[in-house]
Amino acid sequence: MDERKTVVVTGFEPFGEHTVNASWVAVQELERLGLHQDVDLHVAEVPVEYQAVQNLLPSLWNKYHPQLVVHVGVSGMATTVTLEKCGHNHGYKRLDNCSFCPESQCCVEGGPDCIHSVIDMDSVCKRVNASGLGVTVSVSKDAGRYLCDYTYYSSLHLSQGRAAFVHVPPLGRPYSAQDLARALRAIILEMLELLDQNKEKHHCQHSQ
Repeated sequence: MDERKTVVVTGFEPFGEHTVNASWVAVQELERLGLHQDVDLHVAEVPVEYQAVQNLLPSLWNKYHPQLVVHVGVSGMATTVTLEKCGHNHGYKRLDNCSFCPESQCCVEGGPDCIHSVIDMDSVCKRVNASGLGVTVSVSKDAGRYLCDYTYYSSLHLSQGRAAFVHVPPLGRPYSAQDLARALRAIILEMLELLDQNKEKHHCQHSQ
């Protein structure tokens, strides 16, 4: 890596049947593991509340000015570590931990229906699966229209696409917190590598 980078990684608090949220446990494990000596890693636990997300995300961007923000959430249906390609603006009908739901049922009024991450998730998926990590990674286009999707869209909107979302399965189904942390580390390092390459390509095109 060329210069120091700042990465913010978030997990969610418990909700519903997830009395222990695998995403936050995995993120705390990642914090212990560290990313790379040239990467400053900051972690935060996100409340499962629409209004709290609206306040928290801008404050994380303003405080750390990260190169990348990666949100991690748990999916009871997931059996792999899943990279989400995009966030959706509409369809938020489920009540959050405060029994609240946005009246407009959308993240950003007047915003585009769908925002894609600038990171090529297929490429990250291929690279991590080829690295012999022992954790299977897959790709998805639907983050579920709840707080995960809501957080992802809001973050993509704030960052012009410099955000990512990773769904993890519940702990022990089949991976441990340590397995998930190793997978997150490999995924985030690949993402940073791709962002670097994109930046170089950008410079090359400008300098011709």
